[in-house]
Amino acid sequence: MTFEELNIAEPISRAISEKGYTEPTPIQQQAIPVVNAGRDIFGIAQTGTGKTAAFAIPILQKLWEATRQPVASENSEEQSTSERPKRKDRRGRNHGKPEAKRAIKALILTPTRELAAQIDECFTDYGKYTGLRHTTVFGGVKQKPQTDKLRRGVDILIATPGRLLDLHGQGEVDLDEMIFFVLDEADRMLDMGFIGDIRRLVRLIPEKRQTLFFSATMPAPIVSLSRGILTDPVRIEVSPESSTVDTIDQTIFFVEKPEKKALLIKLLKENEDTSVLIFSRTKHGADNISKILTKAGIQSVAIHGDKSQGQRLKAMSDFKGGHAKVMVATDIAARGIDIRELGMVINFDLPDVVETYVHRIGRTGRAGRTGRAYTFASQDDHMIVKEIQSLVGRPIKMELF
Repeated sequence: MTFEELNIAEPISRAISEKGYTEPTPIQQQAIPVVNAGRDIFGIAQTGTGKTAAFAIPILQKLWEATRQPVASENSEEQSTSERPKRKDRRGRNHGKPEAKRAIKALILTPTRELAAQIDECFTDYGKYTGLRHTTVFGGVKQKPQTDKLRRGVDILIATPGRLLDLHGQGEVDLDEMIFFVLDEADRMLDMGFIGDIRRLVRLIPEKRQTLFFSATMPAPIVSLSRGILTDPVRIEVSPESSTVDTIDQTIFFVEKPEKKALLIKLLKENEDTSVLIFSRTKHGADNISKILTKAGIQSVAIHGDKSQGQRLKAMSDFKGGHAKVMVATDIAARGIDIRELGMVINFDLPDVVETYVHRIGRTGRAGRTGRAYTFASQDDHMIVKEIQSLVGRPIKMELF
């Protein structure tokens, strides 16, 4: 199947072509027609499946089509001068009364500011010829630049729960005309304690809406939440829950803690031209790993919740731009990292939750590319290693360092 077969509007299709995309991923093939048909979605999709485009493209299309529909009139030929649309000059400016402020039509709720920024980039890429406006709101930064954009009017809002509730309480966000609600990374919302905030927000948005619900895993609280906000949804599952893609070459090194640093430096020096994402269990650990690499002459950046927004954005920019080949991150901070050509993931620390292993290594091996995932484990970790193997459902190479 090609994007042309999905009957995507010309301005969006043109933008997709410019990105070099010709064939939709499985979740895009399934989700785009469902959204266009006006149905709710209950989606099980892990990172790297093309999920963002699966909801961004049809939302942009439906909102763009709505702007193209003429205003209905019983007798358009007999409209009075005052009732007719204001004539625009060659630059598109209205003569007379200024254009009405745009109302938020779509809300995309996401757990982290990094993921919000990533989704915002996608709307920029796919919607640049539609004339639709979008913006992000999230905590950790001054709110004035965000409220300035909201006051000018936006069609699409990408937000984290806390800042959105704050701005709504201040009267800066009006959701009364919202028709699309996307809840992305629902399981991560649960991990971060946002479920209460989500329930509060659901009470603030119109009951008559189209809701798109996505999660990589489906623990009981997430299933319960979905039942409360979805209406007769279409279930879309692009791969078995918590499965890993076949394009990732996985290796587990049994290495004791004192030797981890030496193994890490060895692997990085053997792969100097590869972009590498290293996972640390803690914020302090991420900073410590980055310092160790600096001493070894390996340029790296660290990203976690204690970093300022400016520091996090710069680190992300340096990593995506190739100025730093190595990024060290905690699980929550890494949730919004989407590097299409990330060659390697290293689990310096094993995750606290076995399912998180899948999210971590899923950062590599995307879009049909191959990737590698190295995991460090001690002899005492044999039980969690066994659980990882069971979850993945196929043998993983084991090496002793």
